[in-house]
Amino acid sequence: MSNRKLAVVTGGAGFIGSHMVDLLLDEGFRVHVIDNLAGGRLQNLEHRKQNPNLDVEIRDIRELAAGDPLFQGAEYVFHFAGIGDIVPSIDRPVDYLSTNALGTVKVLESARHAGIRKLVYAASSSCYGLAGVPTTESAPIRTEYPYALSKYMGEEAVLHWGRVYRLPVNSIRIFNAYGTRSKTSGAYGAVFGVFLAQKLAGKPFTVVGDGTQRRDFVYVTDVARAFYLAATTERVNEIYNLGAGNPQSVNRLVELLGGEVVHLPKRPGEPDCTWADISRIRRDLGWEPRVSFEQGVAMMLKNIEYWRQAPVWDRDSIELATKTWFRFLQGKT
Repeated sequence: MSNRKLAVVTGGAGFIGSHMVDLLLDEGFRVHVIDNLAGGRLQNLEHRKQNPNLDVEIRDIRELAAGDPLFQGAEYVFHFAGIGDIVPSIDRPVDYLSTNALGTVKVLESARHAGIRKLVYAASSSCYGLAGVPTTESAPIRTEYPYALSKYMGEEAVLHWGRVYRLPVNSIRIFNAYGTRSKTSGAYGAVFGVFLAQKLAGKPFTVVGDGTQRRDFVYVTDVARAFYLAATTERVNEIYNLGAGNPQSVNRLVELLGGEVVHLPKRPGEPDCTWADISRIRRDLGWEPRVSFEQGVAMMLKNIEYWRQAPVWDRDSIELATKTWFRFLQGKT
């Protein structure tokens, strides 16, 4: 029996989850991963497959039950599992609420009955909607679409279990995470996956609006480190914003990637700028972003072949994928 501490990572074959696994193994943990591979890829863990301290279970978090052996003896739980694509949520609200909200409750109950030391939840900055910037943790909640609602409901469940059942929890509201292993699923979504596949195919970048919109991009290894600090701190029942605190424009991303551009209509319900006020996480956890935007983009370009099989989006396919989005959100304020 290993004397290493045990951590559970839900969604551990996914983008952020697989980097969390890397960090934990490097810190000397045994790691149990649960992932249904709907958004994750076993390839993300290939470089670790021979590690005897890593176990992977291909299961859905909604199948978990109190007392699940996967969680027994675990010190920490890092909960990343869920549906992460934003645009399809407008067509599939039931799936999103079932996975991101009810699935989170299943994880919470498994963690509670296992007597874990801390659970850290991957929340979303989308809960703020069209917020003022820089955005603090006390900004009003305004969920503009079902993905945002489902992630916020998951966070509310996490904090509820913290208050009522005394389960030690913290929640991190991630702004715009990017980095190697980011999603290559068939859903239209995050800008990096879309742009890198277009670059590989020699196609123009499909820029929404005029490209001046800014996003608070934070590199994935910096994200994983923040989650580790949130687990190992004595602080509980806290909410932390997580970004780099230095928003970058889509036009700047295009400049770094290099390529032609076509412009698409701006999507309703999406902010012109996301910008995390990271004062609290700096003060409480001593966290600072280490990877600059330029360094992060360079690392993604170095690993661009990862996106070779990703779908290549164009104006027509994007218009079709976002048709329902425009139908329901156009004209909303």
